[in-house]
This record gives sequence, structure tokens and C-alpha cells, in this order.
Amino acid sequence: MSNLTFEEMNLSYEIINAVKDMGFEEATPIQSQAIEKVMMGKDIIGQSQTGTGKTAAFGIPCIEMINPDDKRLQAVILSPTRELAIQICEEFRKLLKYKDSIKTLPIYGGQPIDRQIFALKKGIQVIVGTPGRIMDHMRRHTIKMDSVKLVVLDEADEMLDMGFREDIETILEKMPEERQTVLFSATMPPEIIEITKKFQKNPEHIKVARKELTVPNIEQTYFEIKEKTKLEATSRIIDMYNPELSIIFCNTKKRVDDLVEQLQGRGYFAEGLHGDLKQIQRDTVMKKFRNRTIEILVATDVAARGIDVDDVDIVINYDLPQDEEYYVHRIGRTGRAGKTGKAFSFVVGREIYKLRDIMKFTKAKIHLGKLPSLTDIEEAKTNSFIEKIKAVIEENHLSKYINLVEKMMNEDISSIDIAAALLKMNLYDEDSEDIDFEDTFTDTEKMVRVFINIGKNKKVRAKDIVGAIAGESGIPGKSLGHIDIYDDFTFVDVPKKYVKDVLKGMKGKKIKNRKINVERAKNK
Repeated sequence: MSNLTFEEMNLSYEIINAVKDMGFEEATPIQSQAIEKVMMGKDIIGQSQTGTGKTAAFGIPCIEMINPDDKRLQAVILSPTRELAIQICEEFRKLLKYKDSIKTLPIYGGQPIDRQIFALKKGIQVIVGTPGRIMDHMRRHTIKMDSVKLVVLDEADEMLDMGFREDIETILEKMPEERQTVLFSATMPPEIIEITKKFQKNPEHIKVARKELTVPNIEQTYFEIKEKTKLEATSRIIDMYNPELSIIFCNTKKRVDDLVEQLQGRGYFAEGLHGDLKQIQRDTVMKKFRNRTIEILVATDVAARGIDVDDVDIVINYDLPQDEEYYVHRIGRTGRAGKTGKAFSFVVGREIYKLRDIMKFTKAKIHLGKLPSLTDIEEAKTNSFIEKIKAVIEENHLSKYINLVEKMMNEDISSIDIAAALLKMNLYDEDSEDIDFEDTFTDTEKMVRVFINIGKNKKVRAKDIVGAIAGESGIPGKSLGHIDIYDDFTFVDVPKKYVKDVLKGMKGKKIKNRKINVERAKNK
């Protein structure tokens, strides 16, 4: 069965727009099979592993079934751990981006119960909680189940392993008889079968088999960074490893377009690939990539299907994928034909839990890495250049150049000075200095935000901004930080030491044939 797109399901435009913003281009197998059946009111047994997109498989129909005008509790989702309860709630909030009248609340132990009681009194339609804490609220009568229409047991086998069977049965017995019960479990032990027989009505069994996918020849590394430092981290990885071909994966089409623009602005040969491109455009981009006209391909998961290029040196997960199988497909683009590839992933905040699920699924160790410093990059470039020099010497076609060196030596310039000067000209940027990555990009005192009174309405792109600043101010374009382009203006993060140069160099200058004004931003 082929996966459905969300437009093919009978979903509200608010959910479709939220799903697009989250970067889902099509439904996963469990979503394709479960969403419509849950929306039809059927009891479901969903058998699938973690990371198959099952939160959206029950979250989307749950939201569609909620009456936003009724402030009573309408859906309860049981989860084995507080971490999973928080993750589910965060996913719900993303899905509720355009349905802000529906309120959700995580309920778990370890958090003051008074705070939860206060939130519940405001009117919560969906609660996501651990069985023990939900039982606690039921005893206090702070949660009333009489208006519940849907109950979901997520990772039911995990809840049983943790000894929650009695609590689960007590909670389900307090639910209205006329309700829908949806259960998800990776395995189906006898205890799960007993619960389904006791509490579900003619449940439909949906089973999604996972392929065993391994990634033996790929060196996998992750970096814990902040969202705003992803662009700089990408630049450093590419500069450090100097790949001939690399693929960067993003979760949304907009992210692909934005990143391509920023990379081009920094001087990289990059192009994007996503679902909005026509086939002829996609073919053109892929031809450029195969011919090495471009060195970086930035793509979404769906658009990257069918990419068959053997010589990809590195893969970067700019965004962690929604599904663990996507992770394996992504990094499998490198390390082909017996070669060893490299895969790097950026992890922001709570995404560390998603990464652990990926490690569990792939049975591979993904090592925590430290982003290369400017000194590391300089050293790598030096070593590479020295190897090239050795190769040229071995070729031995140097007589014309030896004559030039001898001529300079007759002018009392030593051969060591000549060699050192040539190395300096080819290798080093005098403006660069070895600054710690975290110091530079997390300490707001090191960066100053600059305002420019031109934006998207004048078709300005990141590379236009970077090109103008680097060209007029004489500062290295790669030293610039985050660039936020709005309709009528742009903000640029500039290293503190370069601010005066930027303000002076850009005074009275033009971008896109329009005279601009550049000044320090009033508020960060």
C-alpha cells in the first residue's frame, strides 16, 4: 500500500496547514492506515514501533473529533513516561497551530499537582498523562471522565512492563461505556490481548512491519547546538571535511529554500530539491549535482527519493527526521560502494530523546561530537594543501617555476620566505581568529544585531546581504551570524569587532539598486 498525502484524507484545512508547517510531505504507513479509521470512530489496535509517526496517527483524528466549544475533557492519552507525555503534548501543540481554541495538558508525577489542578480548572479538552498521576487526579475528583469520547493507550506494552496494568484497567472502567478506545503497542503479549478483549469493541488490527535497516560503513556523529547556530555549524563541517559532494536534509520545503539562500550567500555551490519543484527543475538540479557543478544538495525526504549518487562524502541532518526509517534512508546516501561515509546530525533541546529512539532502532552508536574550531579548520586546510604540494613535486614539471624562485633568491629573498609567503597567500585569512564556537554563537555580547531597511518586498536574499556587507566593509562573509529577512527590513548578526566597519562601509550604499540605511538594531 502506498502512503497517502494528507490532502487525500478528509482533514480540516487547519490541520493540513499545520502538518505542512511541521514538514510532513506525506503520511507514514501507520498514519496512512490509522487516521481515517480512527476518524470513523472505530476501535483500533495499532502495532508499530517507536518512531513510525504514530503520535500524529492518533493525534490528528483526536484533534479533528474535539468540539472546541465544549470546554470539558473529551480525550485522554495514557503514556508510560513523563518524557513521552511531554513529547506527545509538544506534537499536539504543533498540530494545533491553527486551532488554538483546543487546550491540551501533560499530567505526570514529579511536577507540583497544585499547578496541574489550577490548569485543569481553566478547561482542558485533551490530557496526556502517566497512569499513576491520572489516578491521583481521579481520587481528588480534579479530573472527571464522564465527557470523554476517546481514550488512547500509547506504548501499551511499555506501560504493562512498568506495572501499570491495574491503574490502566481502573482508569478505563471509569470511562463512559460509549467511547472509542485506541491502543498502540510495539508487541502483542497476552496481557495486551486481554485488555483489548475487555475494553475494546470489534477492534481493527493495523500492523506496520519495520524493515531491519543497518548502516555499517557510516561514521555517525551528533552535535548538541542551538537552533540559531545550525548555519554556522554546517559551514564549519563543510570547511573542515571539504567534501566533493554532500547532502543536507531539512524537514520543510521553506527550510530548504532558506538554507540554500544562506549557503549561496556564504559562497557555497548549493541547490535545493523539494516537492514544489517541477520535474524538469528537479532533473536539472540532479544533473548539476552528478556533474559536480554544485557541491551541496539541500533536500526534503520525499524529494530525495531516487537519488542514486555513489560518491556522496557526507550527509548532514540539519533537522532530525520525523521517522527513524527516514534517518536510515538519509544517511544511507553516503558510505556506498564499500566506502566509509560520514553522517552528522544537529540536536536541539528535547530532540535528544528522538535521537535515542533513532539509536535504538538502528542499533548503531551515534557519538557526541565537538564542532571544529577555526584552528581545526585551518589545520585541515594546511594538511590538505601540503599533500597537494607533495603531489606536484612528485610530478616534477617545475623547471619554469624553479627559475622564478632562483631569480627572487638573487634579490636576497630566501627560499623559506618565498614558500611561507605563498602558503600565506593560499591558506590563511588574516581576519580570522580562533574563537570558541559556543562563545561566538551563544554569547549575545559577542554578536551585535544590525538593522537594514530593505527586505523580501524588494526581492532581497541572504546572499545579496552577505555580498554587500562583505564587499563594502571588507569583512569575511562567513563571519556573519543569523540573517532574518522580513518584508520591509532585515536583521543581521555581526561580530562585535566588525560593527564599526559594517556601519561605515555600508553608509550610503545600495542593495538591489536601492539606497539603504544601516544602523544598530534598537532591540535584540
